[in-house]
Amino acid sequence: MRIILSAMVWAFGMFITVMVFIAMLLAILITPLDRKRRLAHAQCFWWSDILVGVNPFWKIKVSGLENIDKRKTYVMVVNHQSMADIVILYKIKSQFKWIAKESLFKIPFFGWCMSLAKHIKLSRGTFGSIKKVYRQAAKWLRDDMSVMFFPEGTRSETSDMGDFLNGAFKLAIKEKKPILPIVLHGIRDAIPKGSWIFSTKLKGSLEVLPEIDTASFKPADFGKLKQITRRELEGALLKKE
Repeated sequence: MRIILSAMVWAFGMFITVMVFIAMLLAILITPLDRKRRLAHAQCFWWSDILVGVNPFWKIKVSGLENIDKRKTYVMVVNHQSMADIVILYKIKSQFKWIAKESLFKIPFFGWCMSLAKHIKLSRGTFGSIKKVYRQAAKWLRDDMSVMFFPEGTRSETSDMGDFLNGAFKLAIKEKKPILPIVLHGIRDAIPKGSWIFSTKLKGSLEVLPEIDTASFKPADFGKLKQITRRELEGALLKKE
């Protein structure tokens, strides 16, 4: 039964991803002046709702949406647990640009959707690419578009968060944008590793925490801001254990 259900979930997921790709193309065609691709990005909201809603192996609770001020631009900081993070995070129903590894953009339809939405490509291990990424992220922030970071850089292999990189916090201070911490919990096994069969049912959650104002921080304070943000994320995770 799990094999049959898993096959159905993957088949439907592929189908609905093709549909959202078509919807994004149409959104771009009917809004040629939408340079930020807001309407195209918004198509991923219903895509996320459907994929999470129809998967019998996932039960995801979303909370803290009242902490998002749609009039503000944020540096969004999220702990990284699974490939499913990308699907689930669209449930915040907000405009943003991801920073994601370049290989994801090459996945048929899924990656093509990321390109259509103008998310930011990162070539890992390439210093020039990292500098380019931060230039692009700064440009989006100045253009009143939030940018989402996974400060661990990659998924943690344990229940503990990995070390945080400095970039998101330096950028938030430089561009005078608040940090918006977002906590994912219980998502680690949402997509099975080394298999296509969903082996366990999970109860996960997405929680948006109150923003962290950066107005009083100086450029040299990025380490302090990083520690404060990490403390907030770790505290929220501990409450869910």
